[in-house]
Amino acid sequence: MKYPTKTAPLPFSSYLFLSSITMAYMSNKTLVSRPNHEADEGQPKGDGSFASWPHHLERVFPVYAMGIANSVLDSSLHHLDCADPIWNAVRDEAKLEAEREPILSSFFYATILSHDCLEQALAFVLANRLQNPTLLATQLMDIFCNVMKHDKGMQQSIRLDIQAFKDRDPACLSYCSALLYMKGYHSLQVYRVTHALWGQGRKLLALALHSRVSEVFGVDIHPAAKIGDGILLDHGTGLVIGETAIVGNRVSMMQGVTLGGTGNETGDRHPKVAEGVLIGAQATILGNIRIGDCVMIAAGSLVLRDVPPHSIVAGVPAKLIGQLHKHYPSLTMKQGK
Repeated sequence: MKYPTKTAPLPFSSYLFLSSITMAYMSNKTLVSRPNHEADEGQPKGDGSFASWPHHLERVFPVYAMGIANSVLDSSLHHLDCADPIWNAVRDEAKLEAEREPILSSFFYATILSHDCLEQALAFVLANRLQNPTLLATQLMDIFCNVMKHDKGMQQSIRLDIQAFKDRDPACLSYCSALLYMKGYHSLQVYRVTHALWGQGRKLLALALHSRVSEVFGVDIHPAAKIGDGILLDHGTGLVIGETAIVGNRVSMMQGVTLGGTGNETGDRHPKVAEGVLIGAQATILGNIRIGDCVMIAAGSLVLRDVPPHSIVAGVPAKLIGQLHKHYPSLTMKQGK
């Protein structure tokens, strides 16, 4: 028997009683299979476009892994049940996990299986992680849903981000685990909502959510910062990204990274990180400097000057110690020569 289509959220208290209902509806669908990584994964084509994404993403998730026209993306998102492979994979994984661990069946139903799209499930998860006595989960879910469901670019971003976590973080067991447990993914998606709110002039609400993320996850991303797609925030703890920072597509950052200013100056004062960059744990990048494409910054480095593309830098202060020619370090996650 298939799950019924969800039409409206259930009251939060009702989820405590759904275990037996959930198990009655469990189906035996198989997880979406994913091909092995290609030998040339992570090879840039030089044009910086989405066409240089690994080929296996193009085959399995052609809508979200490629740079496509908005009209195509919009059309696909109107048919989520048949054209959203990531959401389908999340649901299939949740069903299998609920069968394997029946005590969590009501949890999986509440967080994933009772929702009809990835945006709604993500909004539910984020709302419950961030709620407090003055920011109610129901209010937060409404905010997240309203922003995400009306922003097609954000819908693409949250899928590219979850793919990045699944592909690059060996601790990420599934799409489902990224959605439910990875605080780096959670903080990144709340940032995307706050950035949209900031652009709408709703700055106080954006700052309230930004502050709450800092309290709960230990991640501080200013709502005005500009961050691309396919981002991995591995662990996330201690990450700081300043107001005028810019981060390109397909960047991977480890815990404790700081993209900060150099003092009390105003205006454009934070780093600009190009695409494909890998930034190691506790690395600090200060000032309005540029980090070129496909740069690798070693853990613990202090970067105070521009870094040319395809370079390896390390030290305090950071110095050039090598060159990269054939791959995106942010995709391979190999932190060394």
